[in-house]
Amino acid sequence: MAERRFSLVLHDIAPETWPDYRGFVEAIDQLGERYGPIPITWLVVPNFHGRGECRDSRTLRSVLDARLAGGDELALHGYFHRDDAPAPRTLRDFYMRRIYTWEGEFYTLDYQQAGAMLDAGMTQFESCGWPHGGFVAPAWLMSQGTRRALRERPFTYTSDPQHLYRLPTFSSLDAPSIVWSARSAWRRGMSRVVSAVQYRRFQHASMLRLALHPVDMRHRPSYAYWLKLVEHLLQQGRLPVTKQAWLANWAPDLAADDLANRANKDRPAA
Repeated sequence: MAERRFSLVLHDIAPETWPDYRGFVEAIDQLGERYGPIPITWLVVPNFHGRGECRDSRTLRSVLDARLAGGDELALHGYFHRDDAPAPRTLRDFYMRRIYTWEGEFYTLDYQQAGAMLDAGMTQFESCGWPHGGFVAPAWLMSQGTRRALRERPFTYTSDPQHLYRLPTFSSLDAPSIVWSARSAWRRGMSRVVSAVQYRRFQHASMLRLALHPVDMRHRPSYAYWLKLVEHLLQQGRLPVTKQAWLANWAPDLAADDLANRANKDRPAA
């Protein structure tokens, strides 16, 4: 059987969310002392909710510089991580933008808007000396304009809840995620059940992503779940990797004709 791997992914990294994650990252590093290094993929929001740029935070920059030097990965995760578009006009849009999430920043953007936001994010990464290999849209929601803009920029991958997509072709690779919704007690209770189902469904996947959020760190059940799951995966023999490392070194290659077919399928209509 081919070696199975997992990626520990911390969403919504910003100056105000780093205190939520600090204790958990320290606990992960302690596990690493027993099982070997556990690299982390950090999804960095350049100006989270418009409340301060990452490049202005000496504390966060110091943390991320050190983690990057130690083998972790930084990926661009939107820009403001909030939906500033005009009010929804359809029931579907209302559900996606007000019930499913209030933070689907790239869900409605056209090509020009998406390109400008991506460029601003890359500029901030570059000002910090950080590579910008991957891009993950907030809530994994992307418009066709965003997809078009991504094809024209030097990102190596993007993702949705079930796949990683190589760029610029958008060729897909199975990489399912486990994710919690921890904003309320009933959501945390439901997430415990759903995550158990997800794990049973995905336990044989060659790549499994753990999608953590700052709110998960604020509640004992979700915090404990993630820490126990990481240790369980290590005990089961899964190898921890960043998403970028998996794509570069272990992801299955796709035949050239398959790449072309997938690219044509995903290309927006003229």
